[in-house]
Amino acid sequence: MSYNLFISHSWAYSDAYDKLVSMLDAASYFEYKNYSVPKNDPIHNANNDIQLYNAIKNQMQYANVILIMAGVYSSYSKWIDKEISIAKNEFYTPKKIIAIEPWGSEKTSLKVKNNANKIVGWNTNSIVSAIRELS
Repeated sequence: MSYNLFISHSWAYSDAYDKLVSMLDAASYFEYKNYSVPKNDPIHNANNDIQLYNAIKNQMQYANVILIMAGVYSSYSKWIDKEISIAKNEFYTPKKIIAIEPWGSEKTSLKVKNNANKIVGWNTNSIVSAIRELS
């Protein structure tokens, strides 16, 4: 089975996104399609927040689960709020959210964790298991 994923991320912290994708790519017996918004995607050139919101919603509609980094920076991102809202409110069946706590972090986002269906650590097996469980 292949899993459809939307990985929420901040381009200011794109190294964590890149590492997560590398972890998923290296996972044994795990296939997925990434419906995230790549850095070079024209969505980033949207004329306004409504266009960007709708573009993210369009990408997210195909996802089995939403992965959100639970780093403390997430607490200050207006787009994390919007992505959580889209996942929970914009689809007939709300999308399941997996919060991923960054490796070695002491402070994490309560906003992300309070909205998650499952919270996992920065570990490939934990992340893949949660994806399989919630899909």
